[in-house]
Amino acid sequence: MDAQHLRHELHDEEARLLGELRTLRRSQRALAPNAVLAPLTPGQRIADMVAATLGSWRFIIVQSALLVLWVTLNITAYVRHWDPYPFILLNLALSFQAAYAAPFIMMSQNRQQDVDRREAANDYRINVKAELEIELLHEKIDQLREKEVLAITQAVQSLTTFLQKT
Repeated sequence: MDAQHLRHELHDEEARLLGELRTLRRSQRALAPNAVLAPLTPGQRIADMVAATLGSWRFIIVQSALLVLWVTLNITAYVRHWDPYPFILLNLALSFQAAYAAPFIMMSQNRQQDVDRREAANDYRINVKAELEIELLHEKIDQLREKEVLAITQAVQSLTTFLQKT
């Protein structure tokens, strides 16, 4: 295969890909913006709410205050000590919380990862389309330039011929 034939074949492939990307984009625009994503299941909504709550400053501050209160009440003599110094009950409660929080957070992260993956694939398609569109614009500009150069060359030749005759 010579270079010209290969370039023509690549150009045809790029034109086909650009057509597919344009069609895909038109169909996506025809849909409502939220119609692309499937509605969340109750489990996904719960996982997102739990992850959002556990990842908030409000939760950290409230939990820290409860831990300080727990430890303070169990160290001081104001209240009967229900969980003396090694705080085994507190450790059990925090372990129980962590054991249940981790799966909720993982489910939420997995769902968000799927959303991010779809967005990245869409961004890639948009970038490819933009690159092909820019390439087409460059080709059109080059064709216009070639026509201008040809017209200028012909004008110069006709002027040269005219000047030689006079």
